[in-house]
Amino acid sequence: MKKEFVVGITGASGVVYARRLLEVLCDRATVHIVISDTARQIAGIEDIYLEGFDAVYAENSNLAADIASGSFCYDGMAIVPCSMKTLAAVSNGFADNLIARAADVCLKEKRPLLLLLREMPLSRIHLKNMLAADEAGATVMVASPPFYQRPQTIDDLVDMVVARVLDHMGVEHDLGTRWSGYDA
Repeated sequence: MKKEFVVGITGASGVVYARRLLEVLCDRATVHIVISDTARQIAGIEDIYLEGFDAVYAENSNLAADIASGSFCYDGMAIVPCSMKTLAAVSNGFADNLIARAADVCLKEKRPLLLLLREMPLSRIHLKNMLAADEAGATVMVASPPFYQRPQTIDDLVDMVVARVLDHMGVEHDLGTRWSGYDA
């Protein structure tokens, strides 16, 4: 049976992570995509296109969408990138848009929720919200690629981060090389 996921894309730099995740995930699962207005603006600034995927698109203002209900079954959700505003909404149960509501549903239904944060430095408020999201059941990830694989391009760095997201979603992939130890 094909897996089904929700991908929320919010207003933080790093929309390239969402693009790459969708390129891989839409070939392997049914995907529901929700893009915030600010994410659309940033995608334009970063010259990243989020249209044209074989997926179900929903408007962030549509709180009546199927994914807003706990009775609609799906395997989990990733918010990539996750803005600090969205982190604050998720960690405090403030579901005023579809992305925050679908995340709230994931938490209450005990489904996997991954938050890929793209911000630095982090304030005390950000850290508290990260801890609250973790305590509520979300997996908090920071877009921080490893360098032990000696990346040659930005795409290599993006793939390393997206590979970790896919790992936590339980989706098989062939992005990057896995660490196999170091012989000094």
